[in-house]
Amino acid sequence: MSAFNVVRFRVKPGREEEFLEPHRNIRDEPTGFRRATVVQTGEHAYCFIGEWDAFENIAAARSWMIGILDTFRDTLEDLGSGLGVTDPVSGTAVVDIAGTAERRVA
Repeated sequence: MSAFNVVRFRVKPGREEEFLEPHRNIRDEPTGFRRATVVQTGEHAYCFIGEWDAFENIAAARSWMIGILDTFRDTLEDLGSGLGVTDPVSGTAVVDIAGTAERRVA
């Protein structure tokens, strides 16, 4: 099964485009990176969801991810509770649920 990293952000008002642009321009993906999606979860609230071949690929790509974060870090608000500007979690998938369209193809 694949692995995922999820990072929660809150963007300063009026800075959304500056936050999104670096994500649109991700290049030179590291080994094991499959795809990513940025989801708007509320007003000024976003989550980055990355899919990887294995958890080890996430760990090996931490400096790559921090480098991207550094390009837009100043657009982020502190999340509070000692979190800073990001709330990251990652792990190996344990259940994969295919949607109806994908099940029809199989």
